[in-house]
Amino acid sequence: MRVYVPTTVRGLAAAHQDGALEDAVAYAVTPALREWYVSDDIEELEYAALNRAAQSSLRLLAADPDAPRRRVVVAVEVADSAVAPFAGDEYQDQASLGRVVLKGAVKLAKAAAVHADADDTDVVEDVTAAAAAITAADGGDQDAQFTVDGAEDHDLLWFATQEIPGLLA
Repeated sequence: MRVYVPTTVRGLAAAHQDGALEDAVAYAVTPALREWYVSDDIEELEYAALNRAAQSSLRLLAADPDAPRRRVVVAVEVADSAVAPFAGDEYQDQASLGRVVLKGAVKLAKAAAVHADADDTDVVEDVTAAAAAITAADGGDQDAQFTVDGAEDHDLLWFATQEIPGLLA
C-alpha cells in the first residue's frame, strides 16, 4: 500500500538524520476517500491522498512557525499490515479524509519519493498564508479556505530519495 506521510522540511531533515519517519499519521486511498473523490482510477485516487497529506503538512507548518514555509510529503510503500484505520470518522471530518495510522516508524530508505513545494517566492508566500489560515479553514471559514486553496494551486514537485540532501540544503 502506498501511503503519504505529511511533514515539513525540518521533519524531513530529522528523518534523514535518524533514518526513519516517526510520525504515525499518513494518508492513503481509503474507502471514504474513494467515495468522496468518485473515481476508479488509482492514480487519481493516490493524487487525492497526496493532496490530503499536503494539506496536513500545512497544519504541521502552522504548529511550527520556525519551519521553512514549504509543504513536504513523503510517499512510502508499506505492507497493508503496517497500516491501521484512523479512529476518527472520515465521513464527518473533512480534515481526516484519507487519514490512516502507521503502526510504527517507517524507514526513510523505503520511501518511493518526496514531494515538496518549490523554493519560489510566490509559492512560499501562498504556503505561509495558507498555514496561517488552515485552522480557521478547518473551522468552516470560507475566506480562510480560499487562502488554503491558493496554496493547493501549486503542485508539489517530485524528488527522488537521493535528492533529499539537496532539498534540505
